[in-house]
Amino acid sequence: MIKALRICSSIGLVLLLSFQAVAQSSEDWQLPRTIDGHPDLQGVWENNTITPVERPELFGDKEFLTDEDVEFLQQRIAEIEAAGADALFGEGVLQAAFSGEIVSYDPSTGNYDSQWMAERTIHRRTSQIVDPPNGQYPPRTEAAIQASRELREHRELHPADSWTDRPLGERCLSFGAPRLGSGYNSYWQIVQSEETVVLYQEMAHDARIVPIVPKPHADDKIKLWHGDSRGWWDGDTLVIETTNYSEKSHSGPNTEAKRNVERLTRVGPDALQYQFTSYDPGTYTAAYTREILFDKSPDKIYEYACHEGNYGMTNILSGHRAQERLEAEGGSTPR
Repeated sequence: MIKALRICSSIGLVLLLSFQAVAQSSEDWQLPRTIDGHPDLQGVWENNTITPVERPELFGDKEFLTDEDVEFLQQRIAEIEAAGADALFGEGVLQAAFSGEIVSYDPSTGNYDSQWMAERTIHRRTSQIVDPPNGQYPPRTEAAIQASRELREHRELHPADSWTDRPLGERCLSFGAPRLGSGYNSYWQIVQSEETVVLYQEMAHDARIVPIVPKPHADDKIKLWHGDSRGWWDGDTLVIETTNYSEKSHSGPNTEAKRNVERLTRVGPDALQYQFTSYDPGTYTAAYTREILFDKSPDKIYEYACHEGNYGMTNILSGHRAQERLEAEGGSTPR
Protein backbone atom coordinates (compact mmCIF):
# COMPACT_ATOMS: atom_id res chain seq x y z
CA MET A 1 0.00 0.00 0.00
CA ILE A 2 1.49 3.25 1.10
CA LYS A 3 4.18 3.66 3.72
CA ALA A 4 3.55 7.37 4.05
CA LEU A 5 1.57 9.97 2.21
CA ARG A 6 3.29 13.02 0.95
CA ILE A 7 1.83 16.15 -0.57
CA CYS A 8 4.50 16.87 -3.10
CA SER A 9 5.72 20.38 -3.71
CA SER A 10 9.04 21.84 -4.61
CA ILE A 11 8.55 24.70 -2.17
CA GLY A 12 7.53 23.13 1.10
CA LEU A 13 4.07 24.33 2.17
CA VAL A 14 2.63 25.36 -1.20
CA LEU A 15 0.69 22.56 -2.92
CA LEU A 16 0.68 22.24 -6.65
CA LEU A 17 -2.15 23.98 -8.47
CA SER A 18 -0.37 23.30 -11.72
CA PHE A 19 3.01 22.01 -12.75
CA GLN A 20 4.14 25.50 -13.68
CA ALA A 21 3.34 26.75 -10.18
CA VAL A 22 6.38 24.92 -8.84
CA ALA A 23 8.82 27.06 -10.76
CA GLN A 24 6.87 30.27 -10.22
CA SER A 25 6.81 29.81 -6.45
CA SER A 26 10.44 28.73 -6.06
CA GLU A 27 11.73 32.26 -5.98
CA ASP A 28 15.23 31.35 -4.81
CA TRP A 29 15.65 28.44 -7.17
CA GLN A 30 17.75 28.71 -10.31
CA LEU A 31 17.77 26.10 -13.03
CA PRO A 32 21.02 24.12 -12.74
CA ARG A 33 22.96 23.67 -15.94
CA THR A 34 25.57 21.28 -17.24
CA ILE A 35 29.03 22.41 -18.29
CA ASP A 36 27.76 22.89 -21.86
CA GLY A 37 24.94 25.18 -20.73
CA HIS A 38 21.94 22.88 -21.03
CA PRO A 39 19.52 22.26 -18.16
CA ASP A 40 20.82 19.63 -15.76
CA LEU A 41 18.18 16.88 -15.60
CA GLN A 42 20.49 14.31 -14.07
CA GLY A 43 19.66 12.16 -11.10
CA VAL A 44 16.99 9.71 -10.00
CA TRP A 45 13.37 10.70 -10.57
CA GLU A 46 10.33 8.89 -9.22
CA ASN A 47 6.89 8.53 -10.72
CA ASN A 48 4.83 7.59 -7.66
CA THR A 49 1.82 9.77 -8.30
CA ILE A 50 -1.71 8.64 -7.48
CA THR A 51 -3.03 10.67 -10.42
CA PRO A 52 -4.94 8.31 -12.73
CA VAL A 53 -4.26 8.22 -16.45
CA GLU A 54 -7.90 8.97 -17.29
CA ARG A 55 -10.12 11.31 -15.26
CA PRO A 56 -12.64 9.40 -13.10
CA GLU A 57 -16.27 10.26 -13.75
CA LEU A 58 -16.74 11.54 -10.22
CA PHE A 59 -14.47 14.50 -10.99
CA GLY A 60 -16.55 15.59 -13.97
CA ASP A 61 -14.78 18.48 -15.72
CA LYS A 62 -12.65 19.34 -12.69
CA GLU A 63 -9.02 19.53 -13.77
CA PHE A 64 -7.36 19.96 -10.36
CA LEU A 65 -8.02 18.66 -6.86
CA THR A 66 -9.23 21.13 -4.25
CA ASP A 67 -7.81 21.48 -0.75
CA GLU A 68 -10.85 19.54 0.50
CA ASP A 69 -10.10 16.74 -1.97
CA VAL A 70 -6.52 16.54 -0.76
CA GLU A 71 -7.58 16.47 2.89
CA PHE A 72 -10.07 13.68 2.15
CA LEU A 73 -7.46 11.64 0.28
CA GLN A 74 -4.96 12.05 3.10
CA GLN A 75 -7.45 10.69 5.60
CA ARG A 76 -8.68 7.82 3.44
CA ILE A 77 -5.24 6.67 2.39
CA ALA A 78 -4.03 6.75 5.98
CA GLU A 79 -6.97 4.47 6.86
CA ILE A 80 -6.11 2.12 4.00
CA GLU A 81 -2.50 2.00 5.12
CA ALA A 82 -3.47 1.23 8.69
CA ALA A 83 -5.71 -1.63 7.56
CA GLY A 84 -2.95 -3.42 5.65
CA ALA A 85 -3.87 -5.42 2.58
CA ASP A 86 -2.81 -6.27 -0.94
CA ALA A 87 -0.65 -3.86 -2.88
CA LEU A 88 -2.45 -1.26 -4.95
CA PHE A 89 -0.79 -0.64 -8.28
CA GLY A 90 -1.09 2.49 -10.43
CA GLU A 91 -4.36 4.31 -9.92
CA GLY A 92 -5.72 1.58 -7.66
CA VAL A 93 -4.81 3.79 -4.70
CA LEU A 94 -7.21 6.53 -5.81
CA GLN A 95 -9.95 4.02 -6.58
CA ALA A 96 -9.65 2.44 -3.14
CA ALA A 97 -9.70 5.85 -1.44
CA PHE A 98 -13.10 6.67 -2.92
CA SER A 99 -14.65 3.19 -2.99
CA GLY A 100 -13.35 1.96 0.36
CA GLU A 101 -12.51 -1.38 -1.25
CA ILE A 102 -9.03 -2.77 -1.79
CA VAL A 103 -9.29 -4.93 -4.89
CA SER A 104 -6.42 -7.19 -5.90
CA TYR A 105 -5.57 -7.19 -9.58
CA ASP A 106 -5.23 -10.97 -9.30
CA PRO A 107 -7.96 -12.17 -6.90
CA SER A 108 -7.58 -15.84 -7.85
CA THR A 109 -4.02 -16.20 -6.59
CA GLY A 110 -3.55 -13.12 -4.43
CA ASN A 111 -1.35 -10.12 -4.94
CA TYR A 112 1.87 -8.61 -3.77
CA ASP A 113 1.46 -7.14 -0.32
CA SER A 114 1.88 -3.46 0.44
CA GLN A 115 5.58 -3.76 1.29
CA TRP A 116 6.37 -4.05 -2.41
CA MET A 117 5.02 -0.59 -3.19
CA ALA A 118 6.75 2.77 -3.06
CA GLU A 119 5.43 5.72 -1.10
CA ARG A 120 2.75 7.43 -3.16
CA THR A 121 2.40 11.12 -3.87
CA ILE A 122 -0.66 13.33 -4.25
CA HIS A 123 -0.45 15.73 -7.16
CA ARG A 124 -3.23 18.14 -8.02
CA ARG A 125 -4.21 16.95 -11.48
CA THR A 126 -7.29 14.73 -11.72
CA SER A 127 -5.93 12.95 -14.80
CA GLN A 128 -2.60 12.53 -16.52
CA ILE A 129 -4.28 12.98 -19.89
CA VAL A 130 -4.43 16.72 -20.61
CA ASP A 131 -5.40 16.41 -24.27
CA PRO A 132 -8.18 15.59 -25.08
CA PRO A 133 -9.34 18.13 -22.48
CA ASN A 134 -11.90 15.71 -21.04
CA GLY A 135 -9.04 13.66 -19.59
CA GLN A 136 -9.95 10.53 -21.55
CA TYR A 137 -8.17 8.57 -24.26
CA PRO A 138 -9.47 9.27 -27.76
CA PRO A 139 -11.77 6.57 -29.18
CA ARG A 140 -9.98 3.44 -30.32
CA THR A 141 -9.95 2.51 -33.98
CA GLU A 142 -12.13 -0.31 -35.26
CA ALA A 143 -8.95 -2.19 -36.18
CA ALA A 144 -7.67 -1.91 -32.61
CA ILE A 145 -10.97 -3.12 -31.16
CA GLN A 146 -10.95 -6.09 -33.52
CA ALA A 147 -7.30 -6.91 -32.74
CA SER A 148 -8.03 -6.83 -29.01
CA ARG A 149 -11.02 -9.13 -29.47
CA GLU A 150 -9.00 -11.60 -31.53
CA LEU A 151 -6.16 -11.63 -29.00
CA ARG A 152 -8.57 -12.30 -26.15
CA GLU A 153 -10.23 -15.12 -28.06
CA HIS A 154 -6.87 -16.61 -29.01
CA ARG A 155 -5.66 -16.64 -25.40
CA GLU A 156 -8.87 -18.26 -24.24
CA LEU A 157 -8.36 -21.12 -26.71
CA HIS A 158 -4.57 -21.19 -26.63
CA PRO A 159 -3.43 -19.83 -23.26
CA ALA A 160 -0.02 -21.51 -23.42
CA ASP A 161 0.47 -23.62 -26.54
CA SER A 162 3.93 -22.06 -26.46
CA TRP A 163 5.67 -19.17 -24.76
CA THR A 164 4.62 -16.92 -27.66
CA ASP A 165 1.03 -17.04 -26.40
CA ARG A 166 2.04 -15.20 -23.21
CA PRO A 167 2.37 -11.40 -22.78
CA LEU A 168 5.71 -9.71 -23.43
CA GLY A 169 6.22 -8.73 -19.80
CA GLU A 170 5.56 -12.26 -18.63
CA ARG A 171 8.22 -13.39 -21.05
CA CYS A 172 10.65 -10.77 -19.69
CA LEU A 173 11.02 -9.25 -23.14
CA SER A 174 9.65 -5.76 -22.68
CA PHE A 175 7.50 -3.67 -20.35
CA GLY A 176 7.49 -0.84 -22.85
CA ALA A 177 9.48 2.35 -23.16
CA PRO A 178 8.65 4.77 -21.86
CA ARG A 179 7.02 2.80 -19.07
CA LEU A 180 4.83 5.20 -17.12
CA GLY A 181 3.24 2.96 -14.49
CA SER A 182 3.48 4.45 -10.99
CA GLY A 183 4.33 3.05 -7.59
CA TYR A 184 6.20 -0.10 -8.57
CA ASN A 185 9.71 -0.01 -10.05
CA SER A 186 8.69 3.43 -11.26
CA TYR A 187 12.04 5.19 -10.98
CA TRP A 188 14.11 6.66 -13.79
CA GLN A 189 17.72 7.76 -13.78
CA ILE A 190 18.87 10.41 -16.23
CA VAL A 191 22.51 10.78 -17.28
CA GLN A 192 23.66 13.49 -19.70
CA SER A 193 26.69 14.08 -21.85
CA GLU A 194 27.30 16.68 -24.51
CA GLU A 195 25.97 14.43 -27.29
CA THR A 196 23.62 11.97 -25.58
CA VAL A 197 21.05 11.61 -22.83
CA VAL A 198 20.44 8.24 -21.18
CA LEU A 199 17.00 7.46 -19.76
CA TYR A 200 17.36 4.41 -17.55
CA GLN A 201 14.16 2.76 -16.33
CA GLU A 202 14.27 0.72 -13.15
CA MET A 203 11.57 -1.59 -14.51
CA ALA A 204 13.36 -4.27 -16.52
CA HIS A 205 16.50 -2.08 -16.44
CA ASP A 206 15.80 -0.69 -19.91
CA ALA A 207 18.20 2.05 -20.99
CA ARG A 208 17.46 4.36 -23.90
CA ILE A 209 20.54 6.13 -25.23
CA VAL A 210 19.23 9.20 -27.03
CA PRO A 211 21.48 11.25 -29.34
CA ILE A 212 20.92 15.00 -28.89
CA VAL A 213 23.07 16.09 -31.83
CA PRO A 214 21.79 16.32 -35.42
CA LYS A 215 21.39 12.75 -36.55
CA PRO A 216 18.68 11.19 -38.72
CA HIS A 217 16.49 8.38 -37.49
CA ALA A 218 17.47 4.83 -38.35
CA ASP A 219 16.46 3.51 -41.75
CA ASP A 220 12.73 2.82 -41.98
CA LYS A 221 13.50 -0.87 -42.49
CA ILE A 222 14.99 -1.10 -38.98
CA LYS A 223 12.29 -1.77 -36.37
CA LEU A 224 13.03 -1.93 -32.64
CA TRP A 225 11.24 -3.03 -29.46
CA HIS A 226 11.50 0.46 -27.96
CA GLY A 227 11.78 2.39 -31.18
CA ASP A 228 14.53 4.71 -32.38
CA SER A 229 14.86 7.93 -30.36
CA ARG A 230 16.35 11.29 -31.31
CA GLY A 231 16.49 14.33 -29.04
CA TRP A 232 17.08 18.06 -29.15
CA TRP A 233 16.76 21.10 -26.89
CA ASP A 234 13.81 23.43 -27.34
CA GLY A 235 14.90 26.24 -25.06
CA ASP A 236 15.17 24.60 -21.63
CA THR A 237 13.02 21.61 -22.61
CA LEU A 238 14.48 18.32 -23.78
CA VAL A 239 12.38 16.97 -26.65
CA ILE A 240 12.64 13.31 -27.66
CA GLU A 241 10.98 11.86 -30.74
CA THR A 242 10.74 8.08 -31.09
CA THR A 243 9.84 6.22 -34.28
CA ASN A 244 10.65 2.85 -35.90
CA TYR A 245 8.63 0.70 -33.50
CA SER A 246 8.46 -3.02 -34.16
CA GLU A 247 5.05 -4.59 -34.72
CA LYS A 248 6.07 -7.18 -32.12
CA SER A 249 6.38 -4.50 -29.43
CA HIS A 250 2.62 -4.03 -29.10
CA SER A 251 -0.46 -6.14 -29.64
CA GLY A 252 -2.31 -3.37 -31.48
CA PRO A 253 -2.36 -2.94 -35.25
CA ASN A 254 0.00 -0.79 -37.32
CA THR A 255 2.43 -0.18 -34.49
CA GLU A 256 5.12 0.66 -37.04
CA ALA A 257 3.26 3.90 -37.76
CA LYS A 258 3.41 5.05 -34.13
CA ARG A 259 5.39 8.15 -33.21
CA ASN A 260 5.91 9.32 -29.63
CA VAL A 261 7.16 12.73 -28.51
CA GLU A 262 8.39 13.34 -24.95
CA ARG A 263 9.12 16.75 -23.39
CA LEU A 264 11.15 16.95 -20.18
CA THR A 265 11.37 20.28 -18.36
CA ARG A 266 12.84 20.85 -14.93
CA VAL A 267 10.40 23.19 -13.16
CA GLY A 268 11.79 23.19 -9.63
CA PRO A 269 14.59 21.83 -7.44
CA ASP A 270 12.69 18.58 -6.96
CA ALA A 271 10.25 18.57 -9.86
CA LEU A 272 10.51 17.44 -13.47
CA GLN A 273 7.54 18.06 -15.75
CA TYR A 274 7.12 15.19 -18.17
CA GLN A 275 4.84 15.39 -21.19
CA PHE A 276 4.18 12.46 -23.48
CA THR A 277 2.31 12.80 -26.77
CA SER A 278 1.50 9.66 -28.72
CA TYR A 279 0.53 9.59 -32.38
CA ASP A 280 -0.70 6.02 -32.77
CA PRO A 281 -3.06 5.85 -35.77
CA GLY A 282 -3.40 2.08 -35.53
CA THR A 283 -4.83 2.21 -32.01
CA TYR A 284 -6.45 5.63 -31.52
CA THR A 285 -8.45 7.91 -33.78
CA ALA A 286 -6.46 10.94 -32.60
CA ALA A 287 -3.29 11.81 -30.73
CA TYR A 288 -3.30 12.21 -26.94
CA THR A 289 -1.01 13.87 -24.39
CA ARG A 290 -0.21 12.83 -20.83
CA GLU A 291 1.46 15.08 -18.26
CA ILE A 292 3.14 13.76 -15.11
CA LEU A 293 5.22 15.38 -12.40
CA PHE A 294 8.34 13.36 -11.62
CA ASP A 295 9.78 13.99 -8.15
CA LYS A 296 13.50 14.08 -7.34
CA SER A 297 14.50 11.09 -5.30
CA PRO A 298 17.48 10.40 -3.03
CA ASP A 299 16.95 6.69 -3.61
CA LYS A 300 19.02 4.46 -5.82
CA ILE A 301 17.96 2.53 -8.88
CA TYR A 302 17.81 -1.17 -8.04
CA GLU A 303 18.28 -4.16 -10.30
CA TYR A 304 15.11 -5.62 -11.71
CA ALA A 305 15.60 -9.38 -12.09
CA CYS A 306 13.09 -11.10 -14.37
CA HIS A 307 14.61 -14.14 -16.06
CA GLU A 308 16.71 -15.09 -13.04
CA GLY A 309 14.80 -17.85 -11.27
CA ASN A 310 11.85 -17.36 -13.63
CA TYR A 311 10.12 -20.68 -13.01
CA GLY A 312 6.75 -19.11 -13.79
CA MET A 313 6.96 -19.71 -17.53
CA THR A 314 8.01 -23.34 -17.06
CA ASN A 315 5.07 -23.93 -14.74
CA ILE A 316 2.60 -22.18 -17.05
CA LEU A 317 3.62 -24.31 -20.03
CA SER A 318 3.83 -27.58 -18.11
CA GLY A 319 0.50 -26.83 -16.43
CA HIS A 320 -1.21 -26.38 -19.78
CA ARG A 321 0.34 -29.64 -21.04
CA ALA A 322 -1.19 -31.39 -18.04
CA GLN A 323 -4.51 -29.73 -18.77
CA GLU A 324 -4.37 -30.97 -22.37
CA ARG A 325 -3.62 -34.53 -21.23
CA LEU A 326 -6.62 -34.54 -18.91
CA GLU A 327 -8.90 -33.26 -21.65
CA ALA A 328 -7.55 -35.86 -24.11
CA GLU A 329 -8.25 -38.62 -21.57
CA GLY A 330 -11.79 -37.37 -21.10
CA GLY A 331 -11.21 -36.12 -17.58
CA SER A 332 -12.26 -32.85 -16.08
CA THR A 333 -10.06 -29.82 -16.52
CA PRO A 334 -8.79 -28.30 -13.26
CA ARG A 335 -9.48 -24.61 -12.83
